[in-house]
Amino acid sequence: MKKIAFILLTLIMLSCSESKYNTLQNIEDLTAYVDPFIGTGGHGHTFPGATRPFGMVQVSPVNGTQGWDWVSGYHHSDSVMVGFAHLHLSGTGIGDLLDLLVMPTNKALDLNVATTNRNKLPYKSTYSHSNESASPGYYQVYLETPKVNAEVTSTLRTGYHKYTFQEESTIQSLVIDLGFAINWDKPLETALTIENSTTITGYRHSTGWAKNQKVFFVAEFSKPIIAHNLYQNHKLSEGNSVAADKTAAQLFFNPTDDNTLQLKLALSSVSINNAKENLDNPGTFNFDETRAASRDAWQEALAKIVVQTPTDSLKTIFYTSLYHAQIAPTTFSDKNGQFRLQNDSIAQATNYTAYSTLSLWDTFRAEHPLLTILNPKLTSDVVNSMLAYYDESGSLPVWTLYGNETNTMTGYHSIPVIVEAYKKGIRDYDVEKAYQAMKTTMMQDARGLKDYKQYGYLPFDKMDESVTITLEYAYNDWCVAQMAKALNKEEDYHYFMKRAEAWKHLLDIDTGFMRGKSSDGKSWNQPFDPKHSSHRQHTDYTEGNAWQHSWFVLHDTETFIDMHGGVKPFTQHLEQLFAESSEITGSNLSPDISGLIGQYAHGNEPSHHIAFLFNRAGQPWRTQYWTREILTSQYSTKPDGISGNEDAGQISAWYVLASLGIYSFNPALAEYEITSPLFETSKINLPNGKTFTIKANNLSIENRYIQSITLNGEPYNKWSISHDTLLRGGEMVFEMGSKPNKSWIK
Repeated sequence: MKKIAFILLTLIMLSCSESKYNTLQNIEDLTAYVDPFIGTGGHGHTFPGATRPFGMVQVSPVNGTQGWDWVSGYHHSDSVMVGFAHLHLSGTGIGDLLDLLVMPTNKALDLNVATTNRNKLPYKSTYSHSNESASPGYYQVYLETPKVNAEVTSTLRTGYHKYTFQEESTIQSLVIDLGFAINWDKPLETALTIENSTTITGYRHSTGWAKNQKVFFVAEFSKPIIAHNLYQNHKLSEGNSVAADKTAAQLFFNPTDDNTLQLKLALSSVSINNAKENLDNPGTFNFDETRAASRDAWQEALAKIVVQTPTDSLKTIFYTSLYHAQIAPTTFSDKNGQFRLQNDSIAQATNYTAYSTLSLWDTFRAEHPLLTILNPKLTSDVVNSMLAYYDESGSLPVWTLYGNETNTMTGYHSIPVIVEAYKKGIRDYDVEKAYQAMKTTMMQDARGLKDYKQYGYLPFDKMDESVTITLEYAYNDWCVAQMAKALNKEEDYHYFMKRAEAWKHLLDIDTGFMRGKSSDGKSWNQPFDPKHSSHRQHTDYTEGNAWQHSWFVLHDTETFIDMHGGVKPFTQHLEQLFAESSEITGSNLSPDISGLIGQYAHGNEPSHHIAFLFNRAGQPWRTQYWTREILTSQYSTKPDGISGNEDAGQISAWYVLASLGIYSFNPALAEYEITSPLFETSKINLPNGKTFTIKANNLSIENRYIQSITLNGEPYNKWSISHDTLLRGGEMVFEMGSKPNKSWIK
């Protein structure tokens, strides 16, 4: 690949002070390896459009198709487009957002038609993948119906559009449709105002997955508006302003000036005035410069890890994964620090950036641990954001979308994110408040906690998904206990450590599975089939079955193994997971069970730690075998190259960490399990200015087994490495071979 120089501004956090310095690195253009179309096929649910790392704005195409595989707005199987929206979800299992739809057209349209069928939308267009391209921070497509080449890019809070019409076009026009909605989204109140010949403002209030979503915006155009049609509930309206649950506009521009029309749009959760403050350089249009700056921003984000391998396809998978892992969480606070809470109060982020799109059930496992390495400031800001949401709701977040608590999924996994941050020395927040928030959250009665506290586990006759909820609450309790111990709260420590044993009530030692138990304390849920799945109802397991959920004991694996009868029966049962047939039984199967190797389901998060249990059982060579199998079978360079929902970066973060040869089995331990690296050399450029290098000698497809490791020249005989050790920098060298070295770990 062509070498180009980038001047990277890196934040250096020294042990005694903070400073900034410029460093010149001659490295490849890593953005050239990123393919944003990976994950847009299959059930990956990613979007191909433009955003900055952790950007507030995501400008991306919308197919206009209802359905699970279109929750990001786009699916690679489609060939019809209805416009570009400014808010998108990356890889989630539920659809929302897709706000502020913009579409170019070359003719006057009748927007009086009220329809939810995209085929009846007068501004839809066909397109072909042969006339479509995407790279980090940029997306382009030729829209065949209006004969317009469309390009989009963005900064942190502003989306940029560039539309090139055919020279013979006699009409240059844009449609703004605030009433457009698919999947869970429903507009409640929208408004459009033409403020002057080059500026419009408005807002869109909606309900859906986020029950109270308010988006305010300002849009500027590179040409004057020479005519307009405004619509209010699909009826043409007079004047320069409309307001209704559904509004739209068709704006016309002078086609004789030139054949290019540019637009930039900024948004805010707070107000139109804040959106105006968020708008970059009002009155100027510099699409190409913005595109180049966006590329540079992504280059800086990707250059935090530099891998070397002769196989370009592996680089494509790696850097696309690293790209996807830095899309969410998304910036939520405005330039002035304000952001809206779900009760409509306005919070102020002082000395931190507020973030939303917190898919914590997924991302606590690998996404957030990866960010503690790459971007500890963001981790600290996320904790401050969660505390702001706690102030409003009285409990820590479960799944935060656009400032709204969705209560999606089980457990309270904001807790391990906070404890991991604390244990890794990331503490730029009120530590005592963070602890009290964790304790208060776990002491409440909501979401099954009342019965969990009463019985010591959650009985299946009290609540669905009781096994998964019990196992996750037990881990949450253990995390609270670790924080209590660190803060010298001995009584709390012992209390929560006792509660963290809840998993023991559900382990059926006769079958080796975690099973639903009745409130009588004796009866198992019958009949029992470990392959049976029922999606989110009449089930003991969340999006899975007993095979996938019976391994979630991150905090007491020694006892867990002993209760299976010891290492031999435990590892035999664990091997059977991968060897079992991939049949899933039941009439209401969870679509999230995907990426199957036996009954191991890499496409959903409950399986992500399982291969590393062999490390804990003293058989690290089996961890090395299975992680390599997962890395090479569950990811590819195709549009369906992600084995399940991307889930806001988690599936990709797993790949990034595991391919380096490390993984966060229990994030709150502040250490990483060791497995076989996928690359000859990997360099982690740490925010403190140091570099941690991982080398794998004699690496090949066959040579997946670790023969020995040295750390800074000294023998290293552990299956884990601490976060502190990694932050000190240095070099870890793996000697690889084709057969297991079973004496490597004594």
